[in-house]
Amino acid sequence: MRYLLIDHITEVNSGASIKGVKNVAMSEDFLEWHFPKNPIMPGVMMLEAMVQLAGWLTAASSDFRDWVLPTSVRKCNFYRVALPGDQVEIELEVTEEDGKKVFKGISKVNGKKLTRAEFEADVVPLSGIEDEKDVRYHFKVLTRELGV
Repeated sequence: MRYLLIDHITEVNSGASIKGVKNVAMSEDFLEWHFPKNPIMPGVMMLEAMVQLAGWLTAASSDFRDWVLPTSVRKCNFYRVALPGDQVEIELEVTEEDGKKVFKGISKVNGKKLTRAEFEADVVPLSGIEDEKDVRYHFKVLTRELGV
């Protein structure tokens, strides 16, 4: 994965919801061109952060057997932009409709809404994407289980 967009997982409710944080750093290369002399985090990257958080929820809820791949975005609204130095808090819930996983999320900075999204995803075996041991280790780092 080119961009790892979740910096800290703050809460996991297995099979139901997850909360995480994305710290927007001036050193991130996508800020160099989006936009020159006016850096903001691209909205699509905010959506990608939500999708990655959905993957972490799915992995943690399946004892790291599964991950998700998005299949469609039902809706996505952008209200504000994330700037360098912002700490973006992301909350995500999952439900199942007609056999499909449906994720609904919201992102905020300082309590102000940035993005709201709803998307569908297929559950796929994690072993086909990443090494399970590496993913477990990364999860422990993100949840601060290692005390790193």
